Amino acid sequence: MFDDLIPPMRCERNEALEILGKLKKRWKIIGTDEAGRGALAGPVSAAAVYLTDEQEEALNAMGLRDSKRISPNGREKLFSAMKDLGVMWRVRMVDSEMIDSENVLNASLQAMGEAVTRLERNLTGKIGCVVDGNERIPDIDMEQWVLIRGDDLIPCVSAASVVAKVLRDRLMTIYSKKYPGYDLERNKGYPTQRHINAVRGLGLSEIHRRTFCRRIMNTDRRYKFNAADKRKYRSGI
Repeated sequence: MFDDLIPPMRCERNEALEILGKLKKRWKIIGTDEAGRGALAGPVSAAAVYLTDEQEEALNAMGLRDSKRISPNGREKLFSAMKDLGVMWRVRMVDSEMIDSENVLNASLQAMGEAVTRLERNLTGKIGCVVDGNERIPDIDMEQWVLIRGDDLIPCVSAASVVAKVLRDRLMTIYSKKYPGYDLERNKGYPTQRHINAVRGLGLSEIHRRTFCRRIMNTDRRYKFNAADKRKYRSGI
C-alpha cells in the first residue's frame, strides 16, 4: 500500500496530517465519506473530494471538521465556500431498495467507490484515496488508506463528509414534504422515538429501509437507541 509507506488504520490528528503530507508528495489524494448509513429512511450519500493546498487552508480556517461536529448552518457555509473555491467533488447516492438488497455496508462502499472513480477521471497523475472507517473499498484500482475517524482527521475526508451530509439533508427535507407524517426533515439520521412511532402508526413509505424497520415493527417495547444498536444499524446486521 502506497509503496513503502503503510499508514495505520487508527492514529491521532498530528500523525494523520504528517502521513498525509508524505502521501501528497507522490499522489493526488481524494477523500471519501458517507452520510445516512444508520438512518431508517432515505439513501446513503457518498462523496469524494479533492482539495488543493490553498482550498484546504481556506476551509480549515472556516472550521472544517467531521460534519457531525459542525452545525447545519456551518455545514451549509462550508459547502457554499467549496463551490466558491472551485473544489472538485462527486457524489453517488444509493436508495433504500439497494440498501435492502445489498446490505447497507456493501451499498455504502459501492457508492463511495463510484464517487471516487468519477472524481478520479477529472484528475491527472498518480491518485490515491483516504477512506473513512475500517473497510477498504472493493474493486477500485487505486491505493487506499483506510482510517478510522478519517472524517475528523484528514481535510479532504472532512470535506467529503460535509458534501455528503449537506446533499442528503437537502434531499430528506424534500422527502419530508412528499411523505408527511414522518417528520423526515427532523428525523434524517439515526432512529428517534418520534420516527419509530410514526413508522409503527403509518407503516412504511417508499423510501423506508425494510431491513432496518422490521426490527422496530416486530416489537411492542419502547425503543431505546444505544451504542450497540448504532453499530448494528451502520453495519446492516
